[in-house]
Order: sequence, then C-alpha cells, then structure tokens
Amino acid sequence: MRTVHRRRGFTLIEIMLVVIIIGVLAAMVVPRLARRTEQAKVARAKADIDANLSIAIDLFELDNGRYPTTQEGIQALAQAPPGMETWQGPYLKKALPVDPWGKPYVYRAPGEHNTNDYDLFSTGPDGVEGGGDDIANWN
Repeated sequence: MRTVHRRRGFTLIEIMLVVIIIGVLAAMVVPRLARRTEQAKVARAKADIDANLSIAIDLFELDNGRYPTTQEGIQALAQAPPGMETWQGPYLKKALPVDPWGKPYVYRAPGEHNTNDYDLFSTGPDGVEGGGDDIANWN
C-alpha cells in the first residue's frame, strides 16, 4: 500500500489577501509615522532655540556685557570675535548646530521682535523666512 501525501500550501488568493491586508495597514501607519517625524523635528528646533542656544547666548552676554552682534552671529559662541578680550568660550560643547532641516539658525541682535535682546529662529521645513512654519524665540 502506497500512501499519497498531498502537500498543503497557500493558494494564490490567500497570498494576495495577506498582501492586501499588509498594504492597508501600511497605508494607515506610514502617514502617522511621517507626522511624528515632523513633530520630532519641530520639538528639536524648539529645544535648540529655547534652551541650548539661548543659554549659550546668555552666557556670552554675561561674560562680555552684550549679546553677539548680527554680524558676529552665533559663530561668536564657538570662536572669539576679533578684539574681544573678555570672551570665555566656547559656549557650545559641540559644533554650531543647524536646524533639523539642515539649515543654519537665523540670529539677529538687536531683534526685530525682541528689541531689547535678540531674535533667534529656524525657517522651518520650507526654508523660507516668514512662511508660517518658522520656529522662533518670540512665539
């Protein structure tokens, strides 16, 4: 007596059904993850502006009696401006940060919005100043 064993496997319809279900789930999850990534970038820019860079700029002001000028920029936090005798930096542990979208932060002193000290902001994801998505120290 010979026993015939039938091999069992998935049919084409079953495989297609699983692929469709995975595709639907991915279509629902991927946009949520993309928004989370953008939210994380905005949070990082806010942290840089409200904490990291602001503290370094305030330390510069304490040591030198003034904020860096617009021309000196935040580069004055990493390297002493010419002729500055009271500079005690570098005021940043790492290299000058760029915003999460790879662009430099914009610094102006005196500020247009903060006329008593400075404006510090990122131009946001679109890279255009005033595009409505800027992240700034006056908001």
